[in-house]
Amino acid sequence: MQVAAEGNFPTRNQKLMANLKPHSSVTASKMEPIKNVRGGSSNETNNGAKQYNQVGGSAIRNALFPIHGKEEVTKFLLIGSIKFFVILALTLTRDNKDTMVVTECGAEAIAFLKIYGVLPAATLFIALYSKMATLLEKKTLFYATCIPFFVFFFIFDAIIYPNRHSIQPSLATVHSMFRMQSDAKGASVIFAKLFANWTSALFYVVAEVYSSVSVGILFWQFANDVVSVQQAKRFYPLFAQMSGLAPILAGQYVVRYASQADNFEESLHRLTRMVTFAGVMICSFYKWANDFLERNNTVTREVQTKKKKAKMTMAESTRFLASSEYLRLIAALVLGYGLSINFTDIMWKSILKKKYPDPLDYQRFMGNFSSIVGLSTCIVIFFGVHAIRILGWRMGALATPAVMACLALPYFSSILMGVDQPKALHIAVALGTMQTLLSKTAKYALFDPTTQMAYIPLDDESKVKGKAAIEVLGSRIGKSGGSLIQQGLVMIFGDIISAAPALTVIYYCVLVWWAYSAHRLGILFSAKTDETKSHKR
Repeated sequence: MQVAAEGNFPTRNQKLMANLKPHSSVTASKMEPIKNVRGGSSNETNNGAKQYNQVGGSAIRNALFPIHGKEEVTKFLLIGSIKFFVILALTLTRDNKDTMVVTECGAEAIAFLKIYGVLPAATLFIALYSKMATLLEKKTLFYATCIPFFVFFFIFDAIIYPNRHSIQPSLATVHSMFRMQSDAKGASVIFAKLFANWTSALFYVVAEVYSSVSVGILFWQFANDVVSVQQAKRFYPLFAQMSGLAPILAGQYVVRYASQADNFEESLHRLTRMVTFAGVMICSFYKWANDFLERNNTVTREVQTKKKKAKMTMAESTRFLASSEYLRLIAALVLGYGLSINFTDIMWKSILKKKYPDPLDYQRFMGNFSSIVGLSTCIVIFFGVHAIRILGWRMGALATPAVMACLALPYFSSILMGVDQPKALHIAVALGTMQTLLSKTAKYALFDPTTQMAYIPLDDESKVKGKAAIEVLGSRIGKSGGSLIQQGLVMIFGDIISAAPALTVIYYCVLVWWAYSAHRLGILFSAKTDETKSHKR
């Protein structure tokens, strides 16, 4: 997932330095030497490009690690480490929220939480973040966004969850309050379970918002500001490979340590220790990366005087997004993934609960699944690290919907054949796991890098306002919209399994729309990139 006060034209250092604050506008004065935030002078960039294009003895190294020079390698490792720990915390909190909600309330509760919990919370965050972006410097904005999430995770583990039985009503009490029958079915039962387990529901909502904010703001905001277009083609696929190691570590930490606890509460304590450590490392590497970039290399630019930028309301931000075809197409990609993955994900978790009803067993399965996702991502990137560079942005963007289209058919077919028998349930879980695994692998390896590369040629205002709306609000609308559609199908067909034929048709319609948007955006991306190169000349 994986928003915000993004930077500047990636190939024009003067404009980059003029916009270190999200709310700054500039007028020029005298010239003086400054630090090159993008990490290298033009001569060094050209030298790096020459090294990258060498053949012979360096060909293998270029294929595996096309990053050259001590400064460029250091820059890559510092920025990549931020993403590693962001993904580490994201994986641990994501698997934990699913374990709690699915085992306590059922997988169907996810559809309700995403609409009535996550979407309002994401909207509130966007409003708050937009306000902070006009008041705070980028470094302060980063810390003000990052730290509150980890404070919540710590408080939840230390105070809220241990006292959950004292602060939340029992399910029987909720049934009595709303005069519900013990054998009641439908939406009322799901709401009753969520109310009786509101602490787990709260954790789910916060962790879901973090999953969008962490990647979009805590990593890509910074990376897009300091990585040029030329470097992005080499850095971004390797960022995905480096961060692919994080789910492997997180999953095995859960399988071999956290899930081996005597009870789920102790398991939560063990998880929170690692999440807290990841939060500390995110802030530390962000500081070290900024220190490195600020003391490295000098170029010449105009020293600017700054005045406060006019604020934009949420309504103005929405109109701004609607006025740009380029931003609308990026939003279509994000919405397409959010809708399609939601259509298959909830059904998969529902049958997964049938096979693993115990929280620690479910947690252990999800830990192994996360490790396999990380390993698969690394393998895909290892063999396809040059796919975007060689085949082009458009083919990289089209790969994810193509993979999801091929894998969904056998999965939906297994659901339609029934999951009541143990063998049938095993087959459905296996196919659903494979479909989810490869879909997520394609997302991390190709969808995320190509989507983030699409922002680089944009002007500052488009990055700041448009990216924030797309990455947080857009992704949440996609997932919440998928949940709303599934709620409607359940009301019509009775349950999500019976609605599988209709869901299949809607699923493939979304994939076609997504693929068309990626094709069209590829044309515009090439045009904007060529325009940026011509300005540089």
